[in-house]
Amino acid sequence: MTQTVKDGALTSAVYAPPAASPKRWWILAIIAIAQLMVVLDATIVNIALPSAQADLGFSDANRQWIVTAYALAFASLLLLGGRTADLFGRKPAFLVGVVGFAAASALGGAATGFGMLVTARALQGAFGALLAPAALSLLNTTFTDARERARAFSVYGAIAGAGGAVGLLLGGVLTDALDWRWTLYVNVAIAVVAFAGGWILLGNHRDAANSKLDVPGTVLVAGGLFSLVYGFSNAESHHWGSPLTWGYLAAGGLLLAAFAWWQTRAAHPLLPVRVLLDRDRGSSFVAVLITGAGMFGVFLFLTYYLQLNLGFSPTKTGVAFLPMVGALMVTAQLGTTVLLPRIGPKTVIPLGFAIATVGMAWLTGIGLGSHYASAVLPQLIVIGVGLGLVMPTAMQLATGGVAPEDAGVASATVNAMQQVGGSIGTALLNTLAASAATDYLAGRNPADRAARAQATIESYTTAFWWSAGLFAVGAVVAFLLYRRGTPQPGPGDAPVVHM
Repeated sequence: MTQTVKDGALTSAVYAPPAASPKRWWILAIIAIAQLMVVLDATIVNIALPSAQADLGFSDANRQWIVTAYALAFASLLLLGGRTADLFGRKPAFLVGVVGFAAASALGGAATGFGMLVTARALQGAFGALLAPAALSLLNTTFTDARERARAFSVYGAIAGAGGAVGLLLGGVLTDALDWRWTLYVNVAIAVVAFAGGWILLGNHRDAANSKLDVPGTVLVAGGLFSLVYGFSNAESHHWGSPLTWGYLAAGGLLLAAFAWWQTRAAHPLLPVRVLLDRDRGSSFVAVLITGAGMFGVFLFLTYYLQLNLGFSPTKTGVAFLPMVGALMVTAQLGTTVLLPRIGPKTVIPLGFAIATVGMAWLTGIGLGSHYASAVLPQLIVIGVGLGLVMPTAMQLATGGVAPEDAGVASATVNAMQQVGGSIGTALLNTLAASAATDYLAGRNPADRAARAQATIESYTTAFWWSAGLFAVGAVVAFLLYRRGTPQPGPGDAPVVHM
């Protein structure tokens, strides 16, 4: 309802929101395809790494950079990508991101050496940093009805949470059936569909067209995120006392502190403080960070256990994760469309973390003689139920309620939290797992095959216990930080659709 004064009389006019776009569900499908492409590449190459290493002949020491190059570029450029979408339009950002990602994937698939493959992976990360926030902000501005937005975010959140497991499955199938190069070439086929759909369905609107790019802020946050991810990545190959680890972590912390200070003074801040001030949104950023760190324990170490201890093939390993994906997708719908509007995030998200904690703790019961059906499958379903309540709900709250001109940067912050969380989980859990294996072998004959096999089990279960601990911390933090009650509409929930 709006009121106006005409000829001295106060009159009222009913504000009629614009009709929802009839193309919105097709747009969701295109956004989901593009997001799946980005999320897949965080894990799809992992299963193909042994084959790629044998083909290209790079060393074990260099192997980690095939994964790290992607993470470094993606994490450090996310906020720039999100602001670029706000400034220059989400449709061109989406389309350029899709084309660039496909071209980088084709370059990686055709790699003739280690350097070419690493360069391609870094380019994938850079274009992914443009594509991911554009896709999420398009979702945020396309769906304006609260109930429909909840459904859309349940789909998007399920893809974000389960995409890693789908990547393991697809990577295994392609490596077994064709060649490791097809784990990269497959992105070209996905990108054709995403580009065609985006070109036809998306309209363009620049909500922050009158703003300017915050160059100092961009340099500070890109350098800070790069240093942070690089420092945690070095903890895998070096040790925590190495200057390449703590030095970069310290530099990253200082640069991010300088970035936070600058954002309070910049005329056109890259990450406006208003985006972070909402209590539920800030809590959701933390929830996504913790989820990203804890989920690593499921995907990486359970992949090793299934293949090395239970003798699963890459394809069978991917299939083994599907029950978790199914559980996650079902509870994603339940959490965002039913529970969140009725009981609020202060109950839903801590409950999800608590369920995931139980599942991870239960998973520590694996042993050398365990069977998938009894020692892995039920636990994966429980973990999927828990994560399905956390990830889509947190993503919806983190991006809902922002002003349209901030949709891109809010979306980029969500992706950055997930990526940095994954990097922290990679370093922390790998280090703890390696220490557990070393401690177990102390005083035992390292040539004893049984002792070595049990040492690997100790390393896996240690990682699972720490992942359970991370989820437990998430439950406590979420309960303390989130507001009571159900979410209330904010400025970004106003009925504005740009098509």
